[in-house]
Amino acid sequence: MAVRKVSLDEIMGLARYEEQRNEIRRRVIEMKRRRRVPVGDRVTFVFENHDTVWFQIQEMLRAEHIVDIDRVREELDVYNELIPAPGELSSTMFIEITDQSRIREELLRFLGIEERVTLELGAKQIPGRFEPGRSREDRISAVQYVRFPCPPHAAEVLEDAAQSVRLRIDHPQYQYVADVPMEVRKSLAEDLR
Repeated sequence: MAVRKVSLDEIMGLARYEEQRNEIRRRVIEMKRRRRVPVGDRVTFVFENHDTVWFQIQEMLRAEHIVDIDRVREELDVYNELIPAPGELSSTMFIEITDQSRIREELLRFLGIEERVTLELGAKQIPGRFEPGRSREDRISAVQYVRFPCPPHAAEVLEDAAQSVRLRIDHPQYQYVADVPMEVRKSLAEDLR
């Protein structure tokens, strides 16, 4: 079963969204907590699903004051690309740099990271597939979109506490491994079912 895409009829008008925004934000922040995996001190993965993408669309419409139906459809098309396809997990990877004066310099240290991210699912090593165009030889975006195509038994591995599930970054400038917490694993298993 696939994670369903966000449809036009699910989108709230700006006024209605604004009325409910505080409660929606609280719920989505709590949900994202169960879908977030920090890897080292500078990189965080947030695994996307229908609800996280719906929230991003609503927030973009709000921030840009988009009400034209054709523009709303464009945003749906763009953000629905973050929804994982059947048999895969999809994540937004954030490179977090706090020193504003050194952003460019620090980001350049991460060039080539798109070839160095792996999801370890039990004995299976799954290289991340990064969205193209978010890095070049002289620049890299602090926000990257990564997909992990999973084997058919991935949901069972995620739910089996005896098996290890880890995210690994093996970049010359950044080498960290993080265990994926069981709470996150259960949430991801639901996405794959």
